[in-house]
Amino acid sequence: MASIRVLILALFFVWLAQGLKKKSIQLNNNLQTWLVASFLFLNLFSALVARNSDWSVRKLLFLFSIFPIYFVASQLISSRERLYKVVRVIVVSASGIAVIGIVQFLLQFAIGWKSTFAFWAKFVIMPFLGSSFGEAVLKNPSWLVNIGGQTYLRATSLFPDPHMLAFYLGLSLPLAFWLMLYTDKRKKLAMLGCCLILIADLLTFSRGGYIGLSFGLIFVGIFFWKKIEHKYKIVTAGVLLAGLLIMLVPSPISQRFVSSFDLQEGSNQGRLAMWEKATEVIAQHPLLGVGIGNYSLEVNPTATYRNSIYAHNTYLDIAVETGIVNMLVWLGILLVTGLGFLQKSKHENLFFFGAISLVIFSVHSLVETAIYSPVVLTLFLIIISFYNVETRHCLVSTGQAKQNEKIV
Repeated sequence: MASIRVLILALFFVWLAQGLKKKSIQLNNNLQTWLVASFLFLNLFSALVARNSDWSVRKLLFLFSIFPIYFVASQLISSRERLYKVVRVIVVSASGIAVIGIVQFLLQFAIGWKSTFAFWAKFVIMPFLGSSFGEAVLKNPSWLVNIGGQTYLRATSLFPDPHMLAFYLGLSLPLAFWLMLYTDKRKKLAMLGCCLILIADLLTFSRGGYIGLSFGLIFVGIFFWKKIEHKYKIVTAGVLLAGLLIMLVPSPISQRFVSSFDLQEGSNQGRLAMWEKATEVIAQHPLLGVGIGNYSLEVNPTATYRNSIYAHNTYLDIAVETGIVNMLVWLGILLVTGLGFLQKSKHENLFFFGAISLVIFSVHSLVETAIYSPVVLTLFLIIISFYNVETRHCLVSTGQAKQNEKIV
């Protein structure tokens, strides 16, 4: 079991015990919280139609060991000061993960990709993922990519595959950019962290990640340009231009990005076939799906639990296993949170960058499924919990704190 699942449950029960003792447990009575609860309930309800109930239980245990972080974070991140601290921790953590991924990628040019692959599999992946999951990952590795006849080992850092790393870094990058623009202290370190996260994200060679970043840049250009302060427009314009050049100037990265739109390319054709199959199954089981954790059995009755059969699309994966209604609930979580962030950005610009994180995640989710990655799902739930921070209250609290400091 991933250690993060144990830590989340431990944190949740400590929070619950303290709340019961102080009689201060708070569950936000808002649309986002009801949508999150509905998503969990519909996942649970879908198990009733599952062909293999054991597989459903295992997947449900995963979800119910991660989702408690949303309820804990929603109560604990209650002020601007706490919000800022959490964002700094996210950015520092992502920067560290990015450094490991960059070192991993560069190592292949010193000892070769085969030796780097073997070293990373034996001494990095197995200790972090555990033997059973690690072996399953290595049987179907997506670590390698061939671009222009050259084989590259993609950056995976401490993640099982480059796609999950790209999801994690894509969620973190806008927060790092905010930290670089709007914090007065340690701007150079924030800029370094932002650059490291972006470089590592590009070295994943994840086309879904590239498309997500592209839509994030478009979102900034459309919605943020008029709001941005004049002194930051040059920096923002430079980032947008750099992003455009990276995607268009001939290089392995741009070749990988352009291949995203080649319908004749092998993996693209494979995804189209997976989407077609998932759509057929959804049409046969529209209400409850085939049962959470059971889609692989629908495609291959002899499949094992670790078999990596899924739709390669978050929305289709949710619909095919737990029904169309649950997919709409998930879309509702994204939409309600995104609109809430934009509304709150009128009082605190950090929320706009949180909205960019959601755009990158939502677009990337069109071609991959990350909600069963414990680290990615944890980070996603923490970020959407920001929705419950009262921005006006934060402004009052901050002002009062400054006044108290003057008095002292």
